[in-house]
Amino acid sequence: MSITLKSVEDLTQAEAAEELSRLAGEIAEHDRRYHAEDAPTISDADYDALRLRNAAIEAAFPELVRTDSPSRAVGAAPSGAFAQVQHARPMLSLDNVFNDEDVRDFMTSVRRFLSWPADRELAVTAEPKIDGLSMSLRYENRELVTAATRGDGTTGENVTANIRTIADIPQTLPADAPDIVEVRGEVYMRRDDFLALNERMEAETGRVFANPRNFAAGSLRQKDPEVTRSRPLKFFAYAWGETGGEPLAETQYEAVKRLGSWGFPINDHMGICRSVDEMLARYRVIEAERASLPYDIDGVVYKVDRLDLQERLGFRSRSPRWATAHKFAAEKATTILREIDIQVGRTGALTPVARLEPVTVGGVVVTNATLHNEDYIRGIGNQGQPIREGRDIRVGDTVLIQRAGDVIPQVLDVLLDQRAADSVPYSFPTVCPACGSHAVREEGEAVRRCTGGLICPAQAVERIRHFVSRNALDIEGFGEKQIEFFFHHDDPSLRIRTPADIFTLKKRQQNSLTKLENIDGFGAVSVKKLFAAIDDRRNVALSRFLFGLGIRHVGETNAKRLARHYLSFERLREGVSHAAIPQGKGDPGNAQWQELTNVNGIGSVVAQALVEFFAEEHNIPALDALLEEVTPTDEEPVGDVSSPVSGKTVVFTGSLERMSRDEAKAMAERFGAKVSGSVSKKTDLVVAGPGAGSKLKQATDLGIEVIDEDAWFVLVGQG
Repeated sequence: MSITLKSVEDLTQAEAAEELSRLAGEIAEHDRRYHAEDAPTISDADYDALRLRNAAIEAAFPELVRTDSPSRAVGAAPSGAFAQVQHARPMLSLDNVFNDEDVRDFMTSVRRFLSWPADRELAVTAEPKIDGLSMSLRYENRELVTAATRGDGTTGENVTANIRTIADIPQTLPADAPDIVEVRGEVYMRRDDFLALNERMEAETGRVFANPRNFAAGSLRQKDPEVTRSRPLKFFAYAWGETGGEPLAETQYEAVKRLGSWGFPINDHMGICRSVDEMLARYRVIEAERASLPYDIDGVVYKVDRLDLQERLGFRSRSPRWATAHKFAAEKATTILREIDIQVGRTGALTPVARLEPVTVGGVVVTNATLHNEDYIRGIGNQGQPIREGRDIRVGDTVLIQRAGDVIPQVLDVLLDQRAADSVPYSFPTVCPACGSHAVREEGEAVRRCTGGLICPAQAVERIRHFVSRNALDIEGFGEKQIEFFFHHDDPSLRIRTPADIFTLKKRQQNSLTKLENIDGFGAVSVKKLFAAIDDRRNVALSRFLFGLGIRHVGETNAKRLARHYLSFERLREGVSHAAIPQGKGDPGNAQWQELTNVNGIGSVVAQALVEFFAEEHNIPALDALLEEVTPTDEEPVGDVSSPVSGKTVVFTGSLERMSRDEAKAMAERFGAKVSGSVSKKTDLVVAGPGAGSKLKQATDLGIEVIDEDAWFVLVGQG
């Protein structure tokens, strides 16, 4: 049965809070799969729909906006393969817009934030959005000293040695450059270079990359700089980070031109637009030129031109207010659907995958596409409505496919006039193809799941793969091939079926006649490195350990929240194990349940998943065995923030004369305060402007401190 979503206008506050909790967990999990595992399980369009739903609820219920809101997440944590670099200024993501109306809304929001009249010119730059790898280049005394990837926006990977091999990037800057400057841009690979190199790699190694961006990223993340040197990587500069306090120019356009004067390649398709109509016209020109460009682009980036206005607009938690990316429509093609395979994921979800007659879409050879779930195959949408006018999808059909967001293709539609007369509807399996257990679909769920649990080999393999993944235990050398090898091996000294088995492998090998180093694909050196990598993870951060357990709804973000609250695994396990899930309306649960659900960002859905995990008797022996081998390290308590309003709840009321209401909220949040739209006993401070009414009276009645706008600026050190 499909989930039917209420319209946002019809949601109660409790329903809105519950859905925001669910969306936060679901989107965080999809972010992890995309950024950390390069293995997304939903289409770009479905992912965008989740984010849009979250944004709509937040707009209707601003008081419920969560600290783990998906709109605040950036990228993914850097891998452990390279040293880490702390960015002097964050490298944030861009929000996306998808149509003309979205662009108009973006400009309206900018004008509203700035209190900028509609008849006053507001210049914006427009440039192609390069599909590459974001890079920050730090120069000190005009010498290149560090190059770092975006990472999670705060911390990136140090790839300086590899960056020095790219001819496009200057090693030194001219005399007019600041003593300190971070130049930011995109590392990419030309399409013709990519196709030639991919052909050569396939002949030599049998390995190919899906697109130029992946090839460029893989080339840059080589441990040997000489390998990077052999790859024809390019660079476009379009932004900057720290500049030693010296502004590069007064406008975005002039600043980028200055980067070009220092020897950096800049995109000659960048231009200035002075109205929304000019922005849309520029978008269509670049879109028309897309196929003839020698590099891949996936949209057009708009940026407010004046840098002083950029400074005023500032940032949200994950993106600047002064910029957005206008994405191109996904590319499409037709082909034959040869088979429908069912994949079983870590949580037991049965996911249908279309096996296609190979077809080239936008320079990528596509052989597989997502079919989402059984309703999608039948022609039913996620709210029970007909999609594709009710047309189902069958093996042998000629189908229209789309590269959704240039990431994972999806089957969009069926060409009925080309359907064979003897075709039959697809029958979705009711048993797991991996273990033969029943596959059931719970009420309200769109996904059918295997009930095999711990006996299902597909789930077990996926659990181990998740456990050793980059953002969990991050065990180097434990890739997909190694997991499959150890899991299916007949020799007990080599078999790995649970996470604990990973850490007993070395001990079991000591008394075994079947030595790993004597098996093809291994060797004494690689085995030594593997054992060292395993031993290196016997002490692991609490948040990584929690994330690695693979508890449903506990993604990387929720794992960090739980770690920060409970500080130790023992305290978390004790609290969760004794938490009582409320039984019906009016039952608040016990004290442990209340503590768990009061953890910032953890709602009842996540809490219930945690309680059920620790209550499942099959999990306890496996968990205890793992804890015999691995020690989750205690979390350090978060220190106090120095701002005088940090942690306080602030209400702004009346007319503000020195800033707009949005600007006031952004400033308060920047200094660690929480902004509320209503006055209550929990309010710490009210900032009242002229015309303040009922909120001011309520604050006075409650004895809450009230100050004016000028006093606010003095309080936060901006007066």
